Amino acid sequence: MKSTATLLLALFLLTLAAATASEDAAAPPPGRIDGKVTLAGPDTPIHHATIVLLPSGRTAETGDDGLFSFANVPPGQYALLAHMHSLSDERKVVQVLSGQTAQVAFSLRLQPVREAITVTATGEHAEVMETFQSVLSKENYELTGKAAAPSLGDMLDGEAGVAKRSGGPGTGRPVIRGFDGDRVLVLQDGLRTGTLSSTSGDHGEPVDPSSIERVEVVRGPATLLYGSNAIGGVVNVLTEHHILHQHPHEGLRGSLSATGGTANAMGGGYGNFEFGKNDWIFYASGGGTRTGDYLTPLRRIENSATEMKQATGGVGRYSDKFSFNVGYGLQEGVYGVPVNPDEEDHDGEEDSHGIRSSVLARALNSTSLLAPTQEEEGEDHHGPVTLKWRRHNTRFHGIVKELGPFVEQLQLSAGYTDWNHTEMEGAEIGTRFFNKQLVYRGTFTQRRQGRLDGSFGFWGMTRRFNAEGAEAIAPKVSQNAFALFALEEVSLERVRLQFGGRLESNRYSPNGLPSRSFTGASASAGIFVPLWKDGAAVVNYMRSYRAPSLEELFNNGPHPGNAIFEIGNANLKRELSDGVDLAIRHRGRRIRLETNFYRYQMHDFVYFQPTGEENDGFPVAEYRQADARFTGAEARLEAALHSSLWLLLGFDAVDANLSESRQNLPRIPPTRGRLGFDYRFKGLSVRPELVLANRQWQIAPTETPTAGYALVNINASYTWASQHLMHTISANSFNLGDRLYRNHLSFIKAYAPEIGRGIRFTYTVNWF
Repeated sequence: MKSTATLLLALFLLTLAAATASEDAAAPPPGRIDGKVTLAGPDTPIHHATIVLLPSGRTAETGDDGLFSFANVPPGQYALLAHMHSLSDERKVVQVLSGQTAQVAFSLRLQPVREAITVTATGEHAEVMETFQSVLSKENYELTGKAAAPSLGDMLDGEAGVAKRSGGPGTGRPVIRGFDGDRVLVLQDGLRTGTLSSTSGDHGEPVDPSSIERVEVVRGPATLLYGSNAIGGVVNVLTEHHILHQHPHEGLRGSLSATGGTANAMGGGYGNFEFGKNDWIFYASGGGTRTGDYLTPLRRIENSATEMKQATGGVGRYSDKFSFNVGYGLQEGVYGVPVNPDEEDHDGEEDSHGIRSSVLARALNSTSLLAPTQEEEGEDHHGPVTLKWRRHNTRFHGIVKELGPFVEQLQLSAGYTDWNHTEMEGAEIGTRFFNKQLVYRGTFTQRRQGRLDGSFGFWGMTRRFNAEGAEAIAPKVSQNAFALFALEEVSLERVRLQFGGRLESNRYSPNGLPSRSFTGASASAGIFVPLWKDGAAVVNYMRSYRAPSLEELFNNGPHPGNAIFEIGNANLKRELSDGVDLAIRHRGRRIRLETNFYRYQMHDFVYFQPTGEENDGFPVAEYRQADARFTGAEARLEAALHSSLWLLLGFDAVDANLSESRQNLPRIPPTRGRLGFDYRFKGLSVRPELVLANRQWQIAPTETPTAGYALVNINASYTWASQHLMHTISANSFNLGDRLYRNHLSFIKAYAPEIGRGIRFTYTVNWF
């Protein structure tokens, strides 16, 4: 802790020194960048294309003539990124001279490889290949076919380094590099979503597909910017173009989408629009999705249907000095917890936690769907469990620009979430959960001072949690948190250095129990070194702090969602992680490669330890602490075999165990690989892929092995575009071999295998 505090103090002293440094007395006059964006082939000007100026992060938008401009650009070399729905992101490098205008032209087309950008890794626009941390960035059109998934875990499952934990289709949640629950932070537009998905295997993370602009995944610790819950990684769902790109635009843009599919009787539709007038913008979105019980090669999985509907709306204003937008959203839905249709056939079979399926079925559902026998008629059976949820969310985003010679702008964000869900046992109410949360964040973006650039800020949260009913195993708890953070970057002649720190305090105040307070520091240092033309190596070290969650501290009782009788530990200490991450990257015209190797040494890691006893029909497990380690690798390769044919490869593997006993940790994804191709001809794209997963035999004492599998998927789409319209029709077929396979991270894998053969159709029209 002393070394961490020293590094943190040095960081703030350096930031203070930069703040007092004087600028050059005779700065050269700025220049200007003018350009045009057209659609390849007919050279039709593209309206409402977004241009990002890097590394400043400034954005501009094209008009009807396809023209854009950046004024008052300091002399130097810049990268410009042109972005448009479904088209390639093209990158150009320009040299801006003092008092002169640089000209640049973009010609966008359909192609499988694009120049991805991120705002999650640094808090402002940056190229994914230039970031220090490993980032996965997926645009909305890349998620076509998955965008109507009932949960965020289903949407991202299979991406490099990302797996899916679930207790059924409505409960999927991302697992990053083997980290789950309170160690993976899910955000919406940089703020916490306020759901309870991290607390239980039967709690989901719903997704609003109509408002997704991009989904970004930071693999590895992201605690500096986002807090102690990001010790494993961050998933940031970015919504609406106007929030991601803070600039005004005239006219109307929007989209309509309809989806239908087999194997789960999926159907849904969504729409959204933005209307800009002068500096003002008005926006709204809405729609819904329903799925029925899904089919597997074994049987139909009863009580696995889902339903979600939502509506959002808001207003914003964007000017040269001050911008803001404020919006409100309402989401509600219902999903079932699948039941075991034949308990007797599974009496000897154990699920992924070593719990007999009959015990788990009775825990998650008061009875099976079978008619009761005469002996059972007098028993207390209520019916299958379904969860009804509702989320109210109000958000504010604001920017104040040109604050002085040191601070370029201040970004302010705040969000209030009122989440509740009710677990229904047939027609009767079982347990009700309430979570009210206010989160706020302020980030000061520094004006570049010589070779130093960066940002610093503050963050805070107030949370009120309560549960009522049979599964109310934690007391009513109030949580308050506050943090200060900074992230700095130094650009030298050949290398770039990054360092940062965060000081965070958390306080829990449970009803009827003593309060607990935790204060800890996180710090990081990284180096970015070019190795060859278009190639670089990145090395990061991070020391991350995490306060225990309220569930780990205060739970005490049977928890059907996790199929365990949980015993919390109010004496738990903070959790620390020392992590090293090495990345090798190459970005060329015909080859894109990224490989990552990582090792995290966890100190006082919080984990479940079975006691060998049973209580209320559940195996008893206590929250304990011991050192642990996570080691793994992931890789992605995109290679052009022909101008219209690309090879796509992916791989990830992780190994995790307790350091002293070498005991394997539970729910760790197996080694996985992907082999795919992307063939493009004009607006047609055909993408066959083979998905491979190894047998998971490295298991915790409470687990059973999971067999490996191979899946064949084929995705196809056709897009045609004009100056103001773009139509996309896609057909996504999955598990074409109708393979019976099970997800090792599923709480109910023993009697609920994954979905069988099916196809999903989507039609989307965008106007801009």
